[in-house]
Amino acid sequence: MPQTEASILLRGFAVDANIGVHEFERAGPQRLSIDIELHLASATRPETDAIDQVLNYDFLRSKTLALLALRHYELQETLAHDIASFCLAEPQVAAVTINTRKPDVYPDCESVGYRLYVRR
Repeated sequence: MPQTEASILLRGFAVDANIGVHEFERAGPQRLSIDIELHLASATRPETDAIDQVLNYDFLRSKTLALLALRHYELQETLAHDIASFCLAEPQVAAVTINTRKPDVYPDCESVGYRLYVRR
């Protein structure tokens, strides 16, 4: 029997976020790009072609937006860990990778970011 692995991906989620420690970052929201990869515990084929047979990825976007609406985050690291926490609360998720990037911090850099991988 073939070995299978599966992930759910949210890539390039562009949001305006209150995040950062520098004075210019505290003046208002700034652009933030977020990637979330859920590594699933099982890659079995759904019994039917219906959403109730799989982990519905809509929660990734809605819960991330809810987190960002609650407060100003000083650190990308803190935000990434908070995202990982709600992702790992789903029993189907074996591990999660979070990437965050701020594209407007330095004029000579594409972005500055943080990557987090957490496995159960």
